[in-house]
Amino acid sequence: MKFMMNTNLLNTPAGDEGMETRLWEYIDGFSTSEEKSLIEKLIAENAEWRAKYHELLEVHQSLNLVELEEPSLRFTKNVMEQIAKYQIAPATKTYINSKIIWGIGIFFLTMIVGFLIYGMGQIDWTAAGDSKSTLGVDFSKVDYSQMFNSNLMNGVMMLNVVLGLVLLDRYLSNKNKRLKDA
Repeated sequence: MKFMMNTNLLNTPAGDEGMETRLWEYIDGFSTSEEKSLIEKLIAENAEWRAKYHELLEVHQSLNLVELEEPSLRFTKNVMEQIAKYQIAPATKTYINSKIIWGIGIFFLTMIVGFLIYGMGQIDWTAAGDSKSTLGVDFSKVDYSQMFNSNLMNGVMMLNVVLGLVLLDRYLSNKNKRLKDA
């Protein structure tokens, strides 16, 4: 087993790079105890391993002597003070026209009122004496198929729902922004 490990250390696939890798692991303390004893034996017996070990050991010691540069303690505060000097324009106010949003909202309200008026027009108001409903309206006889029978109408309804959600989102985000600013 030791003989096989010894030949694996000597016959590294990358040649000189494999020897460096093994020596770095030995210097950094990542080698197993078996590898440590074999590398120590190779350093003692092999001149090439000994020379490379001393070279890498010098590099390791010189790296430990170098102090890492650190920014000053006020570095972050200085940067933030420099940024605070500039007025940053809010992006949404420059790109979105409020008149367009109001127009979309008015369009929604018009469509909803129109659907309600059309639906009320489909109700048979003469059935007021019927005992099925306390309001005098039998909603089971309302013909909704006339109202929602075309693909165009379904597309308009889907578009209205999506635009309504966008309008609600904008309203709620403006409300949250006002609460945070206050």
